[in-house]
Amino acid sequence: MPKTQETVLEIDLNALKHNYQHLKNKVHPETKFLAVVKAFAYGSDSVEIATYLESLNVDYFAVAYVSEGIQLRDAGITKPILVLHPQSVNFETIIERCLEPSLYSQYVLNAFIEVAEAKKQQNYPVHIKFNTGLNRLGFSEKEVTQVSDRLLKTKSVKVASMFSHIAASEDLNEKAFTLNQIQTFKNITQEFKEQIGYHPMMHMCNTSGILNYPEAHFDMVRSGIGLYGYGNSEKADAFLKPIATLKTIISQIHKINTGDSVGYNRAFIAKRPTKTATIPIGHADGIGRQYGKGKGFGVINGKKAPFIGNVCMDMIMLDVTDINCQEGDEVVLFDKKTTAASFSETANTISYEIITSITQRVKRIFLK
Repeated sequence: MPKTQETVLEIDLNALKHNYQHLKNKVHPETKFLAVVKAFAYGSDSVEIATYLESLNVDYFAVAYVSEGIQLRDAGITKPILVLHPQSVNFETIIERCLEPSLYSQYVLNAFIEVAEAKKQQNYPVHIKFNTGLNRLGFSEKEVTQVSDRLLKTKSVKVASMFSHIAASEDLNEKAFTLNQIQTFKNITQEFKEQIGYHPMMHMCNTSGILNYPEAHFDMVRSGIGLYGYGNSEKADAFLKPIATLKTIISQIHKINTGDSVGYNRAFIAKRPTKTATIPIGHADGIGRQYGKGKGFGVINGKKAPFIGNVCMDMIMLDVTDINCQEGDEVVLFDKKTTAASFSETANTISYEIITSITQRVKRIFLK
């Protein structure tokens, strides 16, 4: 690729294909694959990513909110779309746009059935979420009979899947806890199937679950972060390719005298003659104020230049004292080699946060 002349996020669709195929090969051929494209497809572009994955014949998509599902339907996505955290105010829209809700509490279960019956639906697909230990969303084990009784009283909906979420699938120190979650899910779903009289799909594994717990692949697996190139461990990362490269340029170089300050609140005071580079990206683009003051860096001509001072809304200053560079040179914040995981570690956070934070103000370029 030619050097950039502005701030861009390059998305490598070949890397996406590689990650999808790698993860797909980890499961049985008959096991369905759900691609999680919430949060603007983890900060890339949900429409472009979903369209490409649909061409690769992914089985299902998942989003967090109804608005995200609407965007995919408006773009022509036809595969089933699971809405993981729907709100009752959007239930009519869910049906109108052929989205499939996760029903995780008595309130949302009853509210959705009420809307489905009012719209004279028959066997509308819904997904029942059970809480097996994450304690975030989901019916408890003791609610199984109450849920099944309610479902048996209506013909407006039919359960497409039963699912849960592993709390620590990437942490093998928590293997005992995870195995207990898996067994709890098996117990719940066995009871639930017997009570409703049919066998919906079962799914529990996220990316790390796919890699670490093949016994829990069941009928479908879900992958989010893995598709975008991160596997939550060095071992897993070795087989994945980050799809996103965030790069920009040096707008201006300054020579700072000893004792002079840089940026807002004089957050950096030069202890020696210092050369700084200002780049056109800031917290309005997703590089938050937890970075700066030595946290975060850009790679210029193969060398790391740490952020200095506070991150500004539209600009960041880097220390390039010991780097041979000039205005207009390319600055890479993260890519396949210097990953978002290593960038985020400088501020004690995770790859998920930085890649999903890159705002839509940053121009996306898709490499096919």
